[in-house]
Amino acid sequence: MAAAERGHPMEKESRLDMDMDTKPRSLRPHWYELYVQPCVAELLGSALFIFIGCLSVIENVESTGRLQPALAHGLALGLAIAILGDISGGHFNPAVSLGVWLVGGLNITMIIPYWVSQLCGGMIGAGLAKAVAAGERYVNASGGAFSSIAADEQIPSVLVGEIVMTTFLVLVVCMGAVNGKTKTPLAPFCIGFTVTVDILAGGGVSGACMNPARAFGPALVANYWDYHWVYWVGPMIAALLVGVLVRFLIGDRTTRLFLK
Repeated sequence: MAAAERGHPMEKESRLDMDMDTKPRSLRPHWYELYVQPCVAELLGSALFIFIGCLSVIENVESTGRLQPALAHGLALGLAIAILGDISGGHFNPAVSLGVWLVGGLNITMIIPYWVSQLCGGMIGAGLAKAVAAGERYVNASGGAFSSIAADEQIPSVLVGEIVMTTFLVLVVCMGAVNGKTKTPLAPFCIGFTVTVDILAGGGVSGACMNPARAFGPALVANYWDYHWVYWVGPMIAALLVGVLVRFLIGDRTTRLFLK
């Protein structure tokens, strides 16, 4: 009777083995959390950020100058990263995703899904801005699209400006949110402040895009494609530069490729 209550030793061992087999499985993330949920977060965050960004340009008044779009873009991005960053990393920018992948913070299989999600979010955000903005203001602001370049002679300065400003932004992302030695919980706000500073300093030079998704969404919705390629080439070159800087020079031991 007592032996029956205690159970056979072999049965206890088999039950223990079953428990050990099942416990690790329960800790593994579901495939939805690994592959689908991050893309949903990127789409949602990009849509909200670009909606706020476009609307701040469309509804901007002369008395505030660049301050209104600078604060709106920076605060919206920082808040979006703070609430969605733990799901997807809070990129909301194809150039940032490229830079983060180059420094080892993103799986290569997620780059294209992230880019598609960000561009779709850009279209949704720009479409929502068009839906709520006054028609005349929307037309005058080209729907929040980037219209800083009026002649070919401006291309070099705009391109260099986009490269430098995006380099600053992607560097802050990679060093503040990915690199182990310099990672900080204040990264969302540091990233948002970087966008604000870039717009205040370089908004008059290039519009301070720094984000191909931010350029693509309003360009598609407003059908404004003048010199659109500049706002892809500049940020992507900047992402490559940051990848080289972090991997070869300023990354920590786990990130650097040489001199470990």
